[in-house]
Amino acid sequence: SLDVTGAAGITLSNDETVTNAVDGTVVIDGATLTTGDGAATAEISSNGAFMDRSILESDPHAVLEGMIIGAKAIGAHKGYIYVRAEYPLAIKRLNVAIAQAKEFGLLGEDILGSGFDMDIELYYGAGAFVCGEETALMRSIEGKRGMPRPRPPFPAHKGLWDKPSVLNNVETLANVPQIIYRGAEWFASLGTEKSKGTKVFALSGRVNNIGLIEVPMGTSLRTIIYDIGGGIPDGRALKAVQIGGPSGGCVPESLIDTPVDYESIAKTGAIVGSGGMVVMDETTCMVDVAKFFLEFTAEESCGKCTPCREGTQQLLHILERITEGKGEPEDLDKLEQLARVLQSASLCGLGQTAPNPVLTTLRYFHHEYEAHILDKR
Repeated sequence: SLDVTGAAGITLSNDETVTNAVDGTVVIDGATLTTGDGAATAEISSNGAFMDRSILESDPHAVLEGMIIGAKAIGAHKGYIYVRAEYPLAIKRLNVAIAQAKEFGLLGEDILGSGFDMDIELYYGAGAFVCGEETALMRSIEGKRGMPRPRPPFPAHKGLWDKPSVLNNVETLANVPQIIYRGAEWFASLGTEKSKGTKVFALSGRVNNIGLIEVPMGTSLRTIIYDIGGGIPDGRALKAVQIGGPSGGCVPESLIDTPVDYESIAKTGAIVGSGGMVVMDETTCMVDVAKFFLEFTAEESCGKCTPCREGTQQLLHILERITEGKGEPEDLDKLEQLARVLQSASLCGLGQTAPNPVLTTLRYFHHEYEAHILDKR
């Protein structure tokens, strides 16, 4: 099975089985297909995350081919690629790739004489972080405001234009042609028992070598930071690495030998997410880090559900008081309680994962919160 390489890390075959059962739509988060109409997505608004953009700019045909294969598998005939309007080079190259595919009979009517028809169009997103959530993304494609809706019904039963849909992302789609060409055993030989294949990360922060990297799932954080990233500049010590984009968690130096796969990272309180990886050294204040990411998610909340709309603002307000030296000891319990409410009561993944930076910094760097509150530092 191919794991979807987005925030959730679900198994692609599970979604496709559901969709096949109702003969419907495949939406692939990064690229979407449907039996009637579909959509493909390359909408990453996370800080420092450029993985899908890089793939679309460097190898758009891999994504198109993955969409066509997926469409053929479930009987979809129309696809949409949902891409940020701020990615002009990706859009240009996608348009060229689509035209080339049509010219060579790989897209359009009667593909390669198979009797199968498939067309793909681009849809431009405006950069809203919440549109990374599948139901908000599909509403955006339909011309509505990008806001999530309750599930069930799940998109695999009622999705884009009320047709069965499955969302995956660009990175997942780009893997499909290679799996078909090289075989499932080849793909399964990469990664771990439960997290197969490779993953692209955007390595940034206090590390000598920054940029996009691709590693087999299961590669340790130590290998990524020191062997690939070249270690911490100026001889400083590693303090933590924030994994998973704005909704990810902060993993301390003591867990540097953690393998980077969905299961192991989840145990730390972080998520693999979109693949953002920010390295922090000993000079970094982890309370400021939590506040920085909360500012982003609070701003990006669509406001539809009260737990996320009000909860992120309240979390941010408490963090601001603490960093200004105005915090009280009871604020730490309030932070954790409020964060747990967001996790359990928010409508979509944005609100459910927004507290991760707060919870992980409370868990691993509690003493820094105490220093702000008790010592007024």
